Amino acid sequence: MQKELRLPEHWQQIKTIDMHTGGEPLRVILDGYPEIKGRNVLEKRRYLIDHLDHLRKLLMYEPRGHADMYGCLMVEPNDAGADFGIIFLHNEGYSSMCGHAIIAISKLAVHQGWVEMVEPETKIVIDAPCGRITAFVKCEGGDVGAVRFHCVPSFVLALDGEMEVPDIGRVRFDLAYGGAFYAYVQASSVGLELTPVNYSQIIDWGRKIKQTLIGANWPVDHPFESDLSFLYGTIFIDESPVVGIDSRNVCVFADGEVDRCPTGSGVSGRMAIHHKRGEITAGVSMHIESITGSVFRGSVVETLDFGPYAAVVPEVEGTAFITGTNTFVLDPGDIFPEGFLLR
Repeated sequence: MQKELRLPEHWQQIKTIDMHTGGEPLRVILDGYPEIKGRNVLEKRRYLIDHLDHLRKLLMYEPRGHADMYGCLMVEPNDAGADFGIIFLHNEGYSSMCGHAIIAISKLAVHQGWVEMVEPETKIVIDAPCGRITAFVKCEGGDVGAVRFHCVPSFVLALDGEMEVPDIGRVRFDLAYGGAFYAYVQASSVGLELTPVNYSQIIDWGRKIKQTLIGANWPVDHPFESDLSFLYGTIFIDESPVVGIDSRNVCVFADGEVDRCPTGSGVSGRMAIHHKRGEITAGVSMHIESITGSVFRGSVVETLDFGPYAAVVPEVEGTAFITGTNTFVLDPGDIFPEGFLLR
């Protein structure tokens, strides 16, 4: 028997489309937010932090979300040169870049007709907090397929840094930026296997490495935007047992979230590292898998100077899928109006 859902008009309602990219969730917020003020995406991000953070918690936290939920808001672009802007949400706050969200929102924008489909490839220009991203969506016979995107200039801060980390020991790491800053650690060097059975240990060690670096005041500075100057996460790298896959990539970001996909911004940073080490040249691709086995393709499009850094423009390719739609509501009497998190 079908029943109609009736909601009091004064209850807050937020409509979303839920997706995943390589297993990593994305909750795309369609309607229900008040006006987000600001002259550009970075200013709008700051407005969300200062005035509307309770809505992030409502949608990301339990019981409507979970500790590893991720979301995004589409906003106006910085200027007429982009199709739209995007702001990323997670359990800790608002990230500066998210490749899996770029892949998903680009596919969704074409699928929903928010941008006009052009075959065989639709170009979309997106203003993210880290800068302008260009995505290319494969289209054939009216169907929408894989997405590749050119990230912002990505660069290396440090190679072969070392520090003592509590409960782990001496850790060697690289620091790089791919729209966000990460510490990259070879998993085998600390005796860690990147398998689902070690999920809790991966979170614990990823957090400890990040917190130790922050506590040591290791310089993590963006050359142009102070709002982007923070360490976002730890990425562990290991070999893959799968033929044709170059390596496995597991990212622990925000407040201990584990990326289910290979991490688009993390792959972008890796392209900068591999290029600086002479391990990859422009036009050569690497295939990098996640803890779930999903795969992104990464490559270097071009090299350029970015402030004081020799940088690369990375290309990352993957695909995304719609998983459902939701209308989330807030009963004024709800005892958890901002949700909660348990691990």
